[in-house]
Order: sequence, then structure tokens, then C-alpha cells
Amino acid sequence: MSRKNKKISSSGLNLSAAQKAFVRKHVVQQRRIRIFQIIILIGFIAFWEISTHIGIVDSFIFSSPSGVIKTMIDMSQGGELFYHIGITLLETLISFAIVNIVGIFVAVILWWNHSISKVLEPYLIVLNSLPKSALAPLFIVWLGNNMKTIIVAAVSVAIFGTIITMYSNFKAVEQDKIKLIYTLGGNKKDVLFKVVLPSNIPSMISLMKVNIGLSLVGVIIGEFLAAKSGLGYLIIYGSQVFKLSWVIMSIVILCIVATGLYKILTYFEKKYSR
Repeated sequence: MSRKNKKISSSGLNLSAAQKAFVRKHVVQQRRIRIFQIIILIGFIAFWEISTHIGIVDSFIFSSPSGVIKTMIDMSQGGELFYHIGITLLETLISFAIVNIVGIFVAVILWWNHSISKVLEPYLIVLNSLPKSALAPLFIVWLGNNMKTIIVAAVSVAIFGTIITMYSNFKAVEQDKIKLIYTLGGNKKDVLFKVVLPSNIPSMISLMKVNIGLSLVGVIIGEFLAAKSGLGYLIIYGSQVFKLSWVIMSIVILCIVATGLYKILTYFEKKYSR
């Protein structure tokens, strides 16, 4: 092997060793972060449980981890808890699908027709700024006390922000790419399907991660006002009859559901990035 080849081989080995060291350091750092997260969670649960037993915290008002687990077990035995979780999850997924499909479709229309976008843009901004909880009582009057009202309330929380964000992202696509499509004989349809939509897939996935949380929030708002089942119903009913362990249990389950849905979307985002 010549001296030049040896130098290249040695450089490659050094680079590989540096990469391995960087990956090892990153893995150790991520593991350390995860350990600290677990310690904080366990410490909080332990402090909460102990403080209720020694009287620092009133267990009637704030419940306790053992009380929450007992309530979960009692409600799970008859399947009642799974029914409420299923209703909230179904309403959230339906709302999430409507928000993303309709939001992207309307954003495409606004991008396609500049005149329509100019006419509708101020109305979208006003509707997006409007507190959606103020509309919920109107939805009950218009649609009745049913699941449709809850879904419409959830959709109203995220739909306008989705339209505005996606339309802004569509407009921000590099003009050089669009000019290239036209130079090669393409039309506006080709620009949409070959440049605008593909280049915005990462932003769509990121927006979906936001929308899944907003949809869940909207569903809970709707269930507070117009539901006979679901986790939001358990929260409002539990607070009315002073079964506060139901309230805390529902909040804990909502945290778990929200985390699970977010992790699923993060998995698809990582899979697409690869």
C-alpha cells in the first residue's frame, strides 16, 4: 500500500472513531436525561403519596396516587373506564382527521386562488383569535347535546390555525423551484403536486403534532358542556358530586393519552425523516 493510501485509510479510521465517540456521548446524554425524568416523576408521586398520609395535603381535595389507582381498578372492572376513554379517543381522532384534511384542502384552495385568499384572510385571522369556548354554548343550541357538538367544538379550536399556518408554508416555498417547473413546461397543478405539497410534508407532520393536542383540548371543552360520557364528562361530574378522585384520575389518563398520541406521530415523523 502506498503512503498516500495509508494516509487516506488512517484519516478514515480517525473520522470513524470520532463519529463513534460522538454517538456514544449522545446516547449517554439521552440516557442520563431519561433517568432524571424518571427520578423527577417517581419523586413527585412519592411526595404526593407521603404528603397525603402525613396531612400536608388534603387527600379529599387532591386525592393520592394510591387513591387514583384504586379508582382506576374499581372503574375498570365493569369496563366503565375503558368506555369513557374510548369515547374521548374516538372524538379526538375524528376531530383530528377533520382538522388536518379540511385545513390542508382549504390552504390549497387559498394558495391556488390569490383573490380568494385576499378575501378570506382577515376573516380567518379573526376566527382564529376568537376564544373557542365562547362558541361552545352556541354549538349546543345549534346542534344539540350530542357527539356532533363535541366534534365541532374540537374542530373549531384547531382548524383556523391549521389553515393559516399551511397557507403561509405553501407561500414560503422557494420560487426557484416553482420557476423550474414552469420552465420545463409544467403547470400550476404540477407545481402543487411536485413542489409545494412534497416540500411541506415535514411541516404538515409538525402541525399534526400540535393539532392532536388541540383536538384533545377541544374535545374536553365540548365534553364539559355537552356530554354524557367521556373523560371530560368524568371531570365535570366528579367535581360536581365531590368525587375528586375521578377528576384526578381523568386528568392522569388524559396526560397518558396525549403523550401516547404525540409519540405515535413522532414515530411517523422519524420514519419519514429516515
